[in-house]
Amino acid sequence: MNSASAEATPTASLAAAPAPLREVMARFATGVTVLSVGGEHLHAMTANAFSSVSLDPPSVLCSVAHSAVMHRAISSSKHFGVSIMAADQEGLARFFADKQRPLGTAQFEDVDWQPGPQTGAPLLSGALAWLECRLDAAYESGDHTIFVGNVVTSSRGTGCDGLLFFDGTFQHAVSPVR
Repeated sequence: MNSASAEATPTASLAAAPAPLREVMARFATGVTVLSVGGEHLHAMTANAFSSVSLDPPSVLCSVAHSAVMHRAISSSKHFGVSIMAADQEGLARFFADKQRPLGTAQFEDVDWQPGPQTGAPLLSGALAWLECRLDAAYESGDHTIFVGNVVTSSRGTGCDGLLFFDGTFQHAVSPVR
């Protein structure tokens, strides 16, 4: 027997259904991003289903619900931007997660952003880092599509503390003192 406490050991299995899966996945900390698309499909949304895929060629993935406006935007434009959110950007993350916010250009009226040099996708000022991607592949999986993008530009900001999502709430990741 290992030295882990009884609280840390599995005690009961949860059924493989949406609600129990959501409970389990809430225990996995993720970074927070805002995905964006420029041009005639101008849109942004908060997402934590994001990951790197490959360094050669540089590529990332995001998973987007079929019902999301972003799904149609990426499918139509064939590109997307990613702003990796800093700890002090929780308000922006909440704004772009709000389904009641205005759409189109109106959602950017009070937001500081720059168009990406390659795609025109809005990249949010103050983020920790930014990526621009050209759509390489799309894979249907359940009620989502996994979009794989080849990274065409990337840059880092000056901030160091990241915004995380864990256990249904926003948290802050603090960089170690160097």
